[in-house]
Amino acid sequence: KKAEKAPDLTPDKRQQLLMNYATAQYKLGEMEKALHLLEAAHQKSPCGMIYGTLGFLYIQAGETEKALAYNLEALEYDDEDPVTLDNLGQTYYRLLNDKETAKEYFLKAHEIKETQIDTLYFLSRYDLEEGNTEAAIEKLETALEGRFSPLNYVTKADVEAEIERLKA
Repeated sequence: KKAEKAPDLTPDKRQQLLMNYATAQYKLGEMEKALHLLEAAHQKSPCGMIYGTLGFLYIQAGETEKALAYNLEALEYDDEDPVTLDNLGQTYYRLLNDKETAKEYFLKAHEIKETQIDTLYFLSRYDLEEGNTEAAIEKLETALEGRFSPLNYVTKADVEAEIERLKA
């Protein structure tokens, strides 16, 4: 609360502060609080950062209907945002079990941002299904070069373990 009253806190900095706080709440197991904070922020001022984070948290919470509706709304807001495209891919892949539709979104996200960690991870799943272990490892190794955040579906340790498993 003190930080919110800082005299040099611009609207952008305030939004980043709120995002960081909501992410911390999510990582501390306070999903409802994180969702509430981001939903309130979205009502005040929708932006790509909130769309990406809230869309991902709806997926993590298993909120299928909310995740799909919100991520489709985010796509209308910015149809070239790789995070939004990845979120839609994850919504279809993880919540709706529609891997065919999911793949379309992952491929679009990958076209825009070739180094996006979660997109690479999910695309590696398709490579494995096709029996192309080499391509899967290549994608996972590229993912390892990225900057992992608390908002990634996979952790650096997950990716390292998967590479090790596939190379064995």
